[in-house]
Amino acid sequence: MSIQINEVKDLISQFDGSSLREFSYTTNEFTLAFSKNNGTVTPSSAMPLVTTENTPALSAEVSVPAKVSEPEAAPAAIAEGDVVTSPLVGVAYLKPAPDKSDFIAVGDAVKKGQTLLIIEAMKVMNEIPAPRDGIVTEILVQAEAMVEYGEELVRIK
Repeated sequence: MSIQINEVKDLISQFDGSSLREFSYTTNEFTLAFSKNNGTVTPSSAMPLVTTENTPALSAEVSVPAKVSEPEAAPAAIAEGDVVTSPLVGVAYLKPAPDKSDFIAVGDAVKKGQTLLIIEAMKVMNEIPAPRDGIVTEILVQAEAMVEYGEELVRIK
């Protein structure tokens, strides 16, 4: 798994807009750590320090494989429909269990009250129901992503 520079920029942007003070993510290939805490950051020799000019209090330590390419930006089509937003802060799960299929997919017809996804908050699994009947036109969160209150989750037409 390689990480794209746009993904790092997106994570920095999401972290900056969140209420989180620290965030880190580690795989076999890289470690990504963000901190909004005031103080000195001491990067290790394997992890160069990356800072953003727009947010001086935000720093990130990133260690990624040498080959990171930025994909060409394509204009994104905006899907139609009403947006379902997160009623709480937590981790979004798109399926009921790791070995099960997703609750919904783009193009699926959903009924009012049908579970769209689950948000885990404080070890409690909260089902997020469809507010009305419709067709899923867009899923706006990734599996196991941290979501904030009011963040857009799914679009239903």
